[in-house]
Amino acid sequence: MYIRCILVIVATMGISGDIADVNRYRTPVLPDTPDIATAPSSVRSVDLYGPGMFISVGPQASNKQAPLQPQSRLEIIRYVSGEFAKTVSPIPGGRRGFRIPVGEKLNQVELRRALHREGAAVNAGETVQVTSVEFRTREIVVQVNGGGKKHFNVREHLQVGIGGSQAPGVGPTGPQEKPGATLILDYGGPIPDLSADDVMTALQAFLSFSKEQSAAVNWVDTLPAQFKDAIKDQKAVVGMDHEMVLAALGRPDHKVRERDPDGAETEDWIYGNPPARTVFVTFNGDKVIRVKEYE
Repeated sequence: MYIRCILVIVATMGISGDIADVNRYRTPVLPDTPDIATAPSSVRSVDLYGPGMFISVGPQASNKQAPLQPQSRLEIIRYVSGEFAKTVSPIPGGRRGFRIPVGEKLNQVELRRALHREGAAVNAGETVQVTSVEFRTREIVVQVNGGGKKHFNVREHLQVGIGGSQAPGVGPTGPQEKPGATLILDYGGPIPDLSADDVMTALQAFLSFSKEQSAAVNWVDTLPAQFKDAIKDQKAVVGMDHEMVLAALGRPDHKVRERDPDGAETEDWIYGNPPARTVFVTFNGDKVIRVKEYE
């Protein structure tokens, strides 16, 4: 019994010693120091542990960019996919595409190697169309004129045997497809929140979406009279191309694509919203085939 009492006393002293050590190293709260539990949310930081050490009691500011938002994806698809642009540099061909590290200077050595290896799918100064925009975890894949990978056409590779000899296949039929290419915007991490203009800027080493013309030549004055007058009157007329319509009316409020009964794809550029004045400009390829206006 005596031994048990001694053990209880020793244990109690040990606990008291631990509590004393904790209190010894706890910084005393000064009279003018606010209590963190009762401090208002407007207090950004409280000096509890001496100069240079702070504990935040308010929301932390984040330096990370927000991830790509669904609304931003829709905007990029709306204003980039389907757009026509002028090439300012040759674009390499090939199925793999050419990678563009966003925010870095274009590696001209890599570009020359790709052009030597794959050839130029599109040369500088040509008009091309962005036909697809695909979002991946770290990349945005932009296809131009259908991309670098073309569909296999069995008719182009058939050989017909006639009397023991073989005749070549019938060859390609229908309109000749324009060469296509693929550009890969590499963000080096999760794609941040972007606008359509951000994507166009990232592509500017190869594609120019700007409609500004050279100062040496007034582009509008070089056009046929009916188009020149329509642009000055801010109207779209049949026969215009995308560039002329943009010069006359600017960017559309909406775009709608559909196929007609014959399988031809058309695209409507819609200016305005009913019941206000609304203009429908219908394209087949790069040419206006119909203009309708509703008051």
